[in-house]
Amino acid sequence: MSGVFLRPAKPTDAGKLGAMITDAVQARDWKPVLWTAAQDVAHAGMLIDRGWVTVAEDAEHRVLGFLAREGEMVHSLFVTQAAQGHGVGLALLNHAKASNARLELWTFVANHGARRFYKREGFVEVERTDGSTNDERLPDIRFEWHALGVKSPAAGPVLNTQSHHSEEVPQ
Repeated sequence: MSGVFLRPAKPTDAGKLGAMITDAVQARDWKPVLWTAAQDVAHAGMLIDRGWVTVAEDAEHRVLGFLAREGEMVHSLFVTQAAQGHGVGLALLNHAKASNARLELWTFVANHGARRFYKREGFVEVERTDGSTNDERLPDIRFEWHALGVKSPAAGPVLNTQSHHSEEVPQ
């Protein structure tokens, strides 16, 4: 897919981003449905209001994916089913890397595609949990990425804004 353009999210993107979250949950039989589509839209709106969201779109301004980041913490990375495997997630992640010497994120153990993607992009597994502290109650993994030559300070607490998992990346 050529022509992926990145921009800050606008409040009017909340519906599309929320639908992307809903679609991603419905596409995974291992992931429990915890929120309604309306709650997913509200969650996307909250992320946008905080100024955390970068949107990827094509030349026709169709939204292909988004990344929500608070400083070094990637809260969400979603790519539409149709756009997965075409460099959208990579473009969003590289944009976040260009702004930070360190990134961290969580993903579920069951999300094999996301785990492969993050490892391929230089993220290293630093922690696993049994899921008892996340909303979905699913085993999860915390990954970190460091720019070359940057040492890792001790990780701080994670702000859980609904679910702290970066999920929908190219399979």
